[in-house]
Amino acid sequence: MPEVLLQSLTKVYPGGTQAVRGVDLEVRDGEFMVLVGPSGCGKTTTLRMVAGLEEISSGRLLIGGRDVTDTPPAKRGVAMVFQSYALYPHMTIAENMGFALKMAGKSQAEIRESVGRAAEILQLNDLLARKPKELSGGQRQRVAIGRAIVRKPDVFLFDEPLSNLDASLRTQMRVELSRLHKELGATILYVTHDQVEAMTLGNRIALFNAGKIEQVGRPLELYGRPANRFVASFLGSPTINQLAARARRDLAGRIEIELPGLGRFPIEASQLADPAAVAWVGVRPEHLSLTDQTDPSALAVQVEMVERLGDATIIYMRHDTVPATLALKLAGALDLPLRPGDWIHVRPAPSHVLLFAADGRLCTSGTAERAA
Repeated sequence: MPEVLLQSLTKVYPGGTQAVRGVDLEVRDGEFMVLVGPSGCGKTTTLRMVAGLEEISSGRLLIGGRDVTDTPPAKRGVAMVFQSYALYPHMTIAENMGFALKMAGKSQAEIRESVGRAAEILQLNDLLARKPKELSGGQRQRVAIGRAIVRKPDVFLFDEPLSNLDASLRTQMRVELSRLHKELGATILYVTHDQVEAMTLGNRIALFNAGKIEQVGRPLELYGRPANRFVASFLGSPTINQLAARARRDLAGRIEIELPGLGRFPIEASQLADPAAVAWVGVRPEHLSLTDQTDPSALAVQVEMVERLGDATIIYMRHDTVPATLALKLAGALDLPLRPGDWIHVRPAPSHVLLFAADGRLCTSGTAERAA
């Protein structure tokens, strides 16, 4: 499977609206690349430009080293799976999967062989004689994927293919898509707004915001070493706690973080060149822990709500000096005797604190040094 190269790809609609702003991205041969971001960030428009469904305003698109910027969609060697299954209701599953090959003038023998091979990969052998209305949502999505497989494309494009499925089916389909990628060794561009899909499926993630890419990297790289506050806040549930902060270096060379009106605590950040640059601190909910008021690093907060999820317990907290709700995530089903309004004490894990400058860029962190 070839690589896909986006060079300064830009999309400007009539009227001047710029949906994609000079995107540069290299998708490696056989890689599962996920384009993720909030609604309206440009990820789907970028995918549609790769597919040839949107005209490229400026920039270049190369697939397998071949410039396909102005090449018609049918000659780009790509196959797209949409959010909508778009199956022909009057055709059987086998006919739906083989329709593109029939239109291309392939023989019945070729069509049967290709459809049979795809059906075996997707475990659809027993469903080929049925009509789409007889299938579940997950089965219909597998048929849509099978329709792409039979075309033997160079690159697979997925546009939020799981968004119409319920939670349990999405989990099942994530497993199947991962298995499919390993079996085919395919180059895949996959668009989603779901961070769980991005974190679990992608070899790498390209995180979009306002028409441009904020950061590209392996999922845990973006989670542990986000380039800026936007990346940090997009990945993770509950979202990362972000608070205004000041930093200073003590006589022993250690860094101490002060949260105005809330407290102070030491961190492990020996690579921080300029403590004065720190304007924000980020702490993920799982990197906070309960402590008591005798702890010199304790921060006193009030309980707002407790969520008991079975595999985890999440405590939402507030403080008068912090405009946003804070969150603490503990593993397991803990029957903590907490009620809204109760005061508790928490402390951040010193090696997992993220420090950001006033412009939002990452300064450094203990986690960052481990992930580098």
